[in-house]
Amino acid sequence: MRRKKWISVLCAALLVFSFGGMAVSAAEGEDTEKSEVVVTMPPSSEPVSGFDPAYGWGAGEHVHEPLIQSTLVRTTRDLEIENDLAAEYECSEDGLTWTVKIRDDVKFTDGEPLTAEDVAFTYNNCRDNSSVNDFTMLKEAVAVDDTTVEFHMSEPYSIWPYTMAIVGIVPEHAYDENYGQNPIGSGRYIMKQWDRGQQVIFEANPNYYGEEPKIQKLTVLFMEEDAALAAAMAGQVDVAHTAAAYSQQEIDGYSLMQVESVDNRGFNLPTTQPEEKDGVVYGNAFTSDVNVRRAINLAIDREEMIDNVLNGYGTVAYSICDKMPWYNDAAETAYDPQEAAKLLDEAGWTEGEDGVREKDGETAGFTLMFSNGDSVRQALAEDVANQLGEIGIQVKTEGVGWDTAYDRAQSTPLMWGWGAHTPMELYNIYHSMSDTGLAQYSPYANETVDSYMDQALQSSSLEESYELWKKAQWDGTTGVIQEGDIPWIWLCNIDHLYFVRDGLKVADQKIHPHGHGWSIVNNIDEWEWE
Repeated sequence: MRRKKWISVLCAALLVFSFGGMAVSAAEGEDTEKSEVVVTMPPSSEPVSGFDPAYGWGAGEHVHEPLIQSTLVRTTRDLEIENDLAAEYECSEDGLTWTVKIRDDVKFTDGEPLTAEDVAFTYNNCRDNSSVNDFTMLKEAVAVDDTTVEFHMSEPYSIWPYTMAIVGIVPEHAYDENYGQNPIGSGRYIMKQWDRGQQVIFEANPNYYGEEPKIQKLTVLFMEEDAALAAAMAGQVDVAHTAAAYSQQEIDGYSLMQVESVDNRGFNLPTTQPEEKDGVVYGNAFTSDVNVRRAINLAIDREEMIDNVLNGYGTVAYSICDKMPWYNDAAETAYDPQEAAKLLDEAGWTEGEDGVREKDGETAGFTLMFSNGDSVRQALAEDVANQLGEIGIQVKTEGVGWDTAYDRAQSTPLMWGWGAHTPMELYNIYHSMSDTGLAQYSPYANETVDSYMDQALQSSSLEESYELWKKAQWDGTTGVIQEGDIPWIWLCNIDHLYFVRDGLKVADQKIHPHGHGWSIVNNIDEWEWE
């Protein structure tokens, strides 16, 4: 490890020992029953607006089960839908009404019963106030009786169960503007203490309607990777999140655990010619040529990236939804720099004496942006630049802040992070918007692709929708993969890495979505000490 990294770790160690109110692991107390766990998460995992589902808790960028609150349904390890609060649910033939029957034996932690009125209130509140999730398809949630709620939709939305799997139910009688700071729920855990910027402590809900959690107390410490590593080296935590750069580190009493993810890294390639609208430039002259985009995709050696940038901790990515039930494996493309060079030749981009291709006096190349402070995205961007240089494309890398990145990405490729347990990720990236006629994050439009996704949302079942999501990726004639429009280049899914204390059995994880945070404790109630 480089000297400066060690200095960073040592400084972090000092922070660990001075960490105010830090919980000590149950594994360290010989007389303490092993039913407590201390876990680190990145500071970005701390919910800015508190533990309120309307403002991001359980949803947003870091999708997870909300722990404190119950959800109507939840996703299994195989990403199938199973009931939680719901006893049963069904959708009308026209797709405009979802009817959910809920259990009648659930109480909030203040002793009040959870009824369909609370469910309706929660969803209507999210519809009106959610700052992170789209509820525009929900017209109204109505409590028919104490155990029946109806969701009246403004348009069919076949993937509604994925929304029901992340929205925690809040009590109407105890909800106000301060709810996120002192949440009341009916879930597996109760939030007992929150020290902003430092830690949050959860204790098992003694009146939980499901199986009793095996872990009775969870303490989450918000730490950067350096501090998390130092905390593990000091024996102060049971699970410490880490990155590939630290994966070779050996810590006495800990082993490295890797979890597969759909935490994807890739970059957009604007498909239109440059045009300025309202002060924002949309399109890129070089990447607007589909053969250029295809050549770029073929010239990327993803396995090399995983080995050299991620130390082997990742899987190749060809789409935004690898490993998901709606993934179309036609997206898989072999590394072929010779074919990439041939495509550029055919497109009129010829190599100059310096090896850089030119056409009509223009240089073949673009700037590839990455977010400031993200060492992995920077390293991936540099690797892309090196690999594309081999086929004569000149790529310059640039660190940028998110305050300008979104607008600039409309004309300049940006290294992104995506990945979720819902096909809406496809929709949000590729579907055109009504106001611009182009996709939201990078200029692209294909009416056929839009149509497949619209049909998928209007399907009568999730299973039926999967085939349409696959066709949106490629139907044999058009789509968003190599043989189609290829408006994005997907590189890798980053394994989520953790140092885990010996003797702690972390329950099998489902594939993690984007965000190295709360997903690890989705099933904390199933963990146990051996």
